[in-house]
Amino acid sequence: MTGREAVIVGAVRSPLVRGRANGAFAGLHPVELLAQVIGGLVDTLGVDPAHVDDVIGGCVTQIGEQSTNITRSAVLAAGFPESVPATTVDRQCGSSQQAVSFAAQGIASGAYDLAIACGVESMSRTPMTSNIAGADPYGPTLAERYDGGPVPQGISAELVAAKWGISRAALDEYAVRSHARAARAQADGTLGRSIVPIVVGDGETPVTADNGIRADSDAARLAALRTVFDDETYARRFPQIDWRVTAGNSSQISDGASAVLLASRERAEQLGLRPRARVHTSVAVGDDPVMMLTAIVPATAKVLGRAGLDIRDIDAFEVNEAFASVPLAWLAETGADPLRVNTLGGAIALGHPLGASGARLMTTLLDVLETGGGRYGLQTMCEAGGLANATVVERLDA
Repeated sequence: MTGREAVIVGAVRSPLVRGRANGAFAGLHPVELLAQVIGGLVDTLGVDPAHVDDVIGGCVTQIGEQSTNITRSAVLAAGFPESVPATTVDRQCGSSQQAVSFAAQGIASGAYDLAIACGVESMSRTPMTSNIAGADPYGPTLAERYDGGPVPQGISAELVAAKWGISRAALDEYAVRSHARAARAQADGTLGRSIVPIVVGDGETPVTADNGIRADSDAARLAALRTVFDDETYARRFPQIDWRVTAGNSSQISDGASAVLLASRERAEQLGLRPRARVHTSVAVGDDPVMMLTAIVPATAKVLGRAGLDIRDIDAFEVNEAFASVPLAWLAETGADPLRVNTLGGAIALGHPLGASGARLMTTLLDVLETGGGRYGLQTMCEAGGLANATVVERLDA
């Protein structure tokens, strides 16, 4: 980053709940979900929303209730002045992490003084891939370039496991660890530090806790689950796959929203807001769209190089657990300390509400740095199309 410093003064999220027809948020419109989170953000900080220069939101499945610039709808539903603009971005699973980067870049350039980066995904009400509806989103030229074209992410997860020789047992053991870490963090209150209670209906008790965590998860139970992406067509195309990915070692489909308030240092001081961290460096990279989930490796190298840091300088990592094979392959390639990675659990235990996950990781990363006394944090997110974002933040009272 060059120019003015972009600092993070607040970060909140909704609880993450399983995305089911009868789930806790199934009766809540996604606009209402995001509106409560961004409203909670400014209320918690005592910020007049009229001061916000822009709201940038991430959402992946932009159809139906999540269409027509859902971020603008949420801004208005939250009661913000009509003068506050908003836009919705799609960098697949990294959409709200990209929103944080765009907001920070706007502040660094002088375009903004105060901006909200946020994200939402109601996977119970707007199912994943429903925006495709049987259509071909790639076209013949792309399919020809990649000898059959991109594949479902689950197949990519299998390709990653095969390439790095990650066994089914290792995938399941990682998943158990994610649940165990999340269960401990929920029990000691760390996971609840930044949660905004969500009201679903009149007279109903607000939802205040993540509900996907299984404290009793164990390897034997996960080993009994069937693999879910077995397909003869892909088996012929990729004979190296021997089917290891299950629902148990993959991220949970869930509903959620998250939001981060960023400011220039000068604006934060004027408004009496305490800078928690600065956005040190952010990058986005592309990689093989068939392997798809591996771009986090070059993204990590690129963001560290630009930041002038070594992997050993990073005190806390958040690496999205789309599938257990993703952080395991990343660990093998980067040599990062596994004890510093996803210490509060990850998407396998908490859930992965696509458009909300990037800002959710940022919220968690800040909590980990503050409770653990760390200085530098790095988050990275694999994304459909062979993309990845990586961001380094520096805690300012370290």
